[in-house]
Amino acid sequence: MILVTGGTGMVGAHLLLHLLQQNEAVRAIYRSEKSLLKTKNLFQLENCLDLFDKIDWIQADINDIPALEKAFTNVTEVYHCAALISFDPKDEDQLRKVNIEGTANMVNCALDFGVEKFCYVSSIAALGDTKNGEKIITEATEWNPEKNHGDYALTKFGAEMEVWRASQEGLNVVVVNPGVIFGKGFKSGSGELLQKIEKGFPYYTKGSTGITSAQDIVAIMTELMNKNIFGERFTIVSDNVILQDLLNTLADNLHKKRPYFYVKPYITSMAWRLDWLVSKLLFQKRTFTRATAKSSHSVDIYDNSKIIQQLNYTFTPMKDYLATVSLAHQKAL
Repeated sequence: MILVTGGTGMVGAHLLLHLLQQNEAVRAIYRSEKSLLKTKNLFQLENCLDLFDKIDWIQADINDIPALEKAFTNVTEVYHCAALISFDPKDEDQLRKVNIEGTANMVNCALDFGVEKFCYVSSIAALGDTKNGEKIITEATEWNPEKNHGDYALTKFGAEMEVWRASQEGLNVVVVNPGVIFGKGFKSGSGELLQKIEKGFPYYTKGSTGITSAQDIVAIMTELMNKNIFGERFTIVSDNVILQDLLNTLADNLHKKRPYFYVKPYITSMAWRLDWLVSKLLFQKRTFTRATAKSSHSVDIYDNSKIIQQLNYTFTPMKDYLATVSLAHQKAL
């Protein structure tokens, strides 16, 4: 039996579909009945509703040990995809609770129940920091604790430390660090970007980021597990793209006006400070932080050569995939 956490999120839902198409027996954790609809929607988009009924759903939380123990019964493999994604400093405690403590609970249960294989979905946010003059980030790039990191990045890095601790205790683990993930059927994550473009988002920067498709990450994860490749981490990035180019591509796919207002670094510097002030005065969640302002102008390049060489893997062309995702988004409106 394979256990998947985060089965109602983009990666977890695509992973469940992929595993079921490979005739695997899968169990998935969910928190509410409403959240199941997101996964069911994906299966419907792919004309695979019959497979959805084969999932062994268990209502649980990764910070609820008794519920987790029930979920781990007879499990031999685990894909830990569940995470909290937030860039609001007010969510620091919850980010630590879910991403670090939750991951610690998962690997501890995996050790206690004799799980044979464990795959953890981290993020490029948890990769290291380039030094002055460097631009390329690999799996071996060192994390600099003195640099300013957002709470999300810090907690994903902390979660990885729990996974590597479990590895030292005998658990077979592999870690994947995906870039921004695009996939069908989800309004959260990269889906929020599509919604902004749909509404006429006018702003762009000239920073860069790494992107990948949901279908690539789940294919890579399962192949790593099937080939028993453990004790390694892999950067999962199909393409490194300039943010302006990415936004233009999405706007073109959705037949919307391209973003036209270039936001210079000094403007984003003022913007995150203004956002902080507004959040204090109106008791609102932060929408733009210092960390996101910095990342919007970063031009680091994420090196994917390790996974390509390890699996002889060919990534899905992102231009075509983004067109497919955009079309699915339009149909869902």
